[in-house]
Amino acid sequence: MGKNVTAVVEELVTPILAGLSIELVDIEYVKEGSNWFLRVYIDKEGGVDIEDCGAVSEKLSKRLDEVDPIPDAYFLEVSSPGIERPLKKEKDFHWSIGKRVQVKTQEPIEDTKIFEGTLTVFDNGMLTIEEDEKSYQIPYDKVESARLAFVF
Repeated sequence: MGKNVTAVVEELVTPILAGLSIELVDIEYVKEGSNWFLRVYIDKEGGVDIEDCGAVSEKLSKRLDEVDPIPDAYFLEVSSPGIERPLKKEKDFHWSIGKRVQVKTQEPIEDTKIFEGTLTVFDNGMLTIEEDEKSYQIPYDKVESARLAFVF
């Protein structure tokens, strides 16, 4: 197969989501034990519900059957990213301004690699996170992973 599974699935699911005013958050194709799982995480303003997930799953399943891009048997799961939504793309960071986030960097910045606080600015490739009266500047290209942080 020329393209990897997640790239092919992204091409197939994007028009389905656009028609439903739902955004793609992430796609995973992973093996757990002896089973393969294709997980598609979706979201929209106000959150997705079980009907949204069901509609996307049904339409995507039909497209996957038509195109048949995956040689292995797999389970398709369509769901919300949850309250600790991963932040993967620049648009995710813009959307998260004003929200509490956790960011892990590839290398230490000011002697730490994990930052949790409010994302106050994302501009010119720099994130500004306010944490306990302190402000951190983190280059976007140094971010290893990021997610929304839920406070209990």
